[in-house]
Amino acid sequence: MKLSKGRLKKLGQNRNNDLKEMDFKMNKLLKKMMVALLSLGLAQAVLADDVLDFKKTLQVAEQGNAQAQFSLGKMYYEGQGVRQDYAEAARWYLKAAEQGDPVAQNNLGVAYAKGQGVRQDPVQAEQWYRKAAEQGYAQAQYNLGVMYDNGRGVRQDYTQAVQWFGKAAEQGIAQAQFNLGVMYANGQGVRQDDAQAVQWFGKAAEQGHAQAQFNLGVMYEKGQSVRKDYVEVVKWYRKAAEQGLANAQYNLGNMYANGQGVRQDYAQAEQWYRKAAEQGFAQAQFNLGNMYANGQGVRQDYAQAVQWFGKAAEQGLANAQYNLGVAYANGQGVHQDLVQAEQWYRKAAEQEFAEAQYNLGVMYAKGEGVRQNYKIANEWFGKACNNGLQQGCDVYRVFNQAGY
Repeated sequence: MKLSKGRLKKLGQNRNNDLKEMDFKMNKLLKKMMVALLSLGLAQAVLADDVLDFKKTLQVAEQGNAQAQFSLGKMYYEGQGVRQDYAEAARWYLKAAEQGDPVAQNNLGVAYAKGQGVRQDPVQAEQWYRKAAEQGYAQAQYNLGVMYDNGRGVRQDYTQAVQWFGKAAEQGIAQAQFNLGVMYANGQGVRQDDAQAVQWFGKAAEQGHAQAQFNLGVMYEKGQSVRKDYVEVVKWYRKAAEQGLANAQYNLGNMYANGQGVRQDYAQAEQWYRKAAEQGFAQAQFNLGNMYANGQGVRQDYAQAVQWFGKAAEQGLANAQYNLGVAYANGQGVHQDLVQAEQWYRKAAEQEFAEAQYNLGVMYAKGEGVRQNYKIANEWFGKACNNGLQQGCDVYRVFNQAGY
């Protein structure tokens, strides 16, 4: 078949365009290769510098220089310029520690505490932490406080824990400030003092300590030694929630759901509940289930509600077990299954959940999902009554009058 000249011309133009595109792609590929090679060269150069630094540090360390011995230990610990070797790290930390280097003493304590390069030995860990702590090294003071708090390597002593946390906290160690706040809040090793707890939680919170931010939010919400202030509550819950703390995410969801410190916003509540729920926070899973069941902040979806109730129920949350029982009893989001309903009601009932006890009584009275048994039904009505459900009391009275 012959092609027209116009067709040939068009094909020729396409070929030239293809060649130009190939040249462009080749140039782009070559540039990428050049960048990759350059990056590799730089990486090799950095590695070569690390090796050179290691050799120089080794020479000085072998001459007995404590700072060099510490640096060499750190190089072995981090695998900088040499293959990582915890045993060698501990050996060089020991040399520096015996010359009184507080950072080396602390690091040697960490090695003994974790069993890195040496046999795990909490007693040795405590001794080295103490040497560094007595020189004023803040991290060692905190570590020593932890040992007294937990009773590892020493006899548990909350008073000593408070003393060492206090020294580290005064030097700005956020975790020590938080721990000191907890000790004051709980009255461990000190007289219980919410004002002191607020002060130390505040210092740690200002440094971005998520759990301290959460605790500070709780204290503002309850008005513990501070004026109750929902705006402050939201502020601190949000800071902690944005760092991924599940209980803060859940509490922030509550603030949006209830319109406390913020304008009521179910969509925002749903988002924060979801973040906590996806981390396995049972109460958030339950609340998210309720939002799907009621269509708050999301489109009503009983199947989704059942899914989230199920997750919370599996973790033992009684109200979720009860709601799951209701879903199975009514066939909402699942196929109706009275046997499953009875099983979930029973789990909640055994946790003294009154509504579940009452519903279980109804199932026995009607013979739904179980064999009919008025006596057992009345026992469950009685339990519901004892747990404060008036409806249970009313039915219990009727059954008693009938001789059950």
